[in-house]
Amino acid sequence: MTISRDLLRLKLTESLAAPPAAYTRRDVRLPAIRGKAMAVVGVRRSGKSTFLAQCRADRVAAGSPKEAQLLLSFEDERLAGMEVADLGWLVEEHARQFPDLRSGGTGARSRATLTLYLDEVQLVPGWEGLVRRLMDGGGVEVFVSGSSAKLLSREVATSLRGRGIEVLVHPFSFREALRHAGAEPEEPYDRLDAARRATLDRHLRRYLAEGGFPEAQGLVPRDRARLLSGYVDIVVFRDVIERHAVSNPLALRWIERQLLANPGGGFSVKKHYDALRAQGLSVAKDTLHAYLAHLTDAFLVRIVAMQSASERQRMVNPRKAYPVDTGLIALFERSGREQRGRALETALLLELERRGWETTYVLTKAGFEVDFLAHRAGEPPLLVQACLESEGDDTWTRELRALEAAAAEHRRATAILVTMDAVPPSRPLPGRISWAPAARWLLEES
Repeated sequence: MTISRDLLRLKLTESLAAPPAAYTRRDVRLPAIRGKAMAVVGVRRSGKSTFLAQCRADRVAAGSPKEAQLLLSFEDERLAGMEVADLGWLVEEHARQFPDLRSGGTGARSRATLTLYLDEVQLVPGWEGLVRRLMDGGGVEVFVSGSSAKLLSREVATSLRGRGIEVLVHPFSFREALRHAGAEPEEPYDRLDAARRATLDRHLRRYLAEGGFPEAQGLVPRDRARLLSGYVDIVVFRDVIERHAVSNPLALRWIERQLLANPGGGFSVKKHYDALRAQGLSVAKDTLHAYLAHLTDAFLVRIVAMQSASERQRMVNPRKAYPVDTGLIALFERSGREQRGRALETALLLELERRGWETTYVLTKAGFEVDFLAHRAGEPPLLVQACLESEGDDTWTRELRALEAAAAEHRRATAILVTMDAVPPSRPLPGRISWAPAARWLLEES
């Protein structure tokens, strides 16, 4: 099936004439690497389409002609059945309408590079070859995004065979959530007075409970729970069950609930295998490994392996699982336990991922555990430990002891204890350990 040329011209005109969309600005970093397509990846409903609109607006604000910024969303029902030949014709029609953009002539238009934003690109079969051809020809910058049972967002990058680079879009960070609510501080944390810091702490407690999905901001708990539950169902049914033809959906849903209800908990295939068998659900251990991989590929779950120089040790030892958003924890928590500490731990992991750190967790020789050891090219590693209180109870003593032991084993690492309590410890911390209140750490990278 091909789309009529008149409809394609209309789509082109609508795309170029569309007014700037209202959005909350995202702090997503674009790699400064030329000649690569930017593959915008992340869990469904995290704001990937809005981020494409932001990139387009940024380039127009920087002086690029509006006609050089072409954003095409293929969720338009009029484009159902669109083929790659139709997309190629549309790009050629754009070149015919604006011949000066890449002609090498004089004037502002001739210096512009066409930027092509292809949202939900997986709906056009064969799009990868066209994108590679356009990039090989030069003069075109490309952004692509997509999420579907046919093509997970991460596969948008791999489909480009080395010509794409991932740009991760998680749900709102703490700073972005504050910005969305009109409460982003204009000054650095250390310049805020006690009253404004207390206000930030209240916002942080709400953020840890509600999460950062853009559409969930400001909703009452009942409506937010219904919205987020729908998100999870879409991801599980469309991106896992339908895509991978899962034969045991009951076992999959059981594992999904266990992982999302126990952030930071270890994923032991044997433990889950035994628990499922006790409930009369027969499933192979290899299948459980596959289910974990599917949930991770769909960005619903984030996995942290144990730090080890041995790949085998990383695979054998339990991995820790976290939800992609702290707002998902309350959906599945049924034990009545206080989860604010686990929510803080989850928020720290997601913020490390936003900042481009690769994370593992540490188990010291003495058996103490530290939440995260993070690596980023060209910088010393970070040891990050989350703790609700700044001192005074058994948890504080245990977390500090573990961080001190890990710092002794990883001497190049900067060790940081992050607490919900904004009051600094009254006693000096041991060794090279520093302290940061969670609100400051989440707002400011230092």
